[in-house]
Amino acid sequence: MESKGVYIHIPFCKSICSYCDFCKMFYYEKWAKEYLESLKHEIEDLYNGEDIETIYIGGGTPSSLSSENLKALFEIIHLFRIENLKECTFECNINDVNEEVLRILKHNRVNRLSIGIQSFHEEKLRQMNRRHNYQDVKEKIELCRRYGFSNINIDFIYGFDFENKKEIKEDLQQILSLNPEHISTYSLMIEKNTPLYLKHVDKMNEDEEAEAYKMICKLLKKQGYFHYEISNFSKKGYESLHNLRYWKNLEYYGFGLSASGYLDKVRYTNTYSLTKYLKNDYRKETEFLTQKDIMDNHLMLGFRLLKGFNVKEFEELYQVNLKKTYPIQPLLKNGDLILKKGNIFINPDKLYIMNEILLKMI
Repeated sequence: MESKGVYIHIPFCKSICSYCDFCKMFYYEKWAKEYLESLKHEIEDLYNGEDIETIYIGGGTPSSLSSENLKALFEIIHLFRIENLKECTFECNINDVNEEVLRILKHNRVNRLSIGIQSFHEEKLRQMNRRHNYQDVKEKIELCRRYGFSNINIDFIYGFDFENKKEIKEDLQQILSLNPEHISTYSLMIEKNTPLYLKHVDKMNEDEEAEAYKMICKLLKKQGYFHYEISNFSKKGYESLHNLRYWKNLEYYGFGLSASGYLDKVRYTNTYSLTKYLKNDYRKETEFLTQKDIMDNHLMLGFRLLKGFNVKEFEELYQVNLKKTYPIQPLLKNGDLILKKGNIFINPDKLYIMNEILLKMI
């Protein structure tokens, strides 16, 4: 059996960020305990015993769990075969980071932290309903380092209409001063029914956003970060192994409320209803993929990587000729795509219009 990745969703939060449209709810100890019991049942029912190479514990806010529930979560994780585990990522809210949490994580083989800082800009923090300042964050990151965490990702959001490039640069420079191994940058998305949407908050126009993206890419590259995926930058050797599974179209389990997975030519999404999930009614949608679906996904996900994907490997995997299957040639001719050393990828100068390029192919 091929090794797999595992995503585990913890939907609880101590406070709700105004931009977030992920499946989440306020933390209640009783609900969390019952939720973990259902999570255990789901894994016992549906995990097939493969080697697990990567685990990503996301949310919500996994660090909102009490110490007791956090320990219970890792007892559940030991249901997996993790002798060859390469990466275990745990998402944290900086306000939850303390010595007890870090001890539990370190004891349970977590070797990568993903911390949602998003910004140090006061107005942005107010709009996002987040509460921290630079000194708090600096002290917490130093505490993580003392506990031996040498692989830390920081999330950064930009794109409010009141921001300008100078402010975005200053914000990002403060994040850089924390010396994270990995930075994930996201342009603001205002999703329906989120507090930002209901308050009619505006985002930058497309041209300003494109200029901000180019500035971010240039600044991070200058500071020694490797731009390996459209939104992700890392020091060499610190790319997210779990997320690379997604972008290489490899298989992974999704466990927990709203989690998605991809196994045996099937993509599935779990229910968003806590009531259903607690009754062990897990699935919301199941999609059986055709060969064309799988190839399309491979292509769309692969083009998120700056090095793209290997043409020969794609053709051998699916027994097709890439140029005969997709309208690649015109896009190579007009410079949207580049073919180099056997890999095909989107022209780095055109990453910001990636979706337009993909629409021309699929």
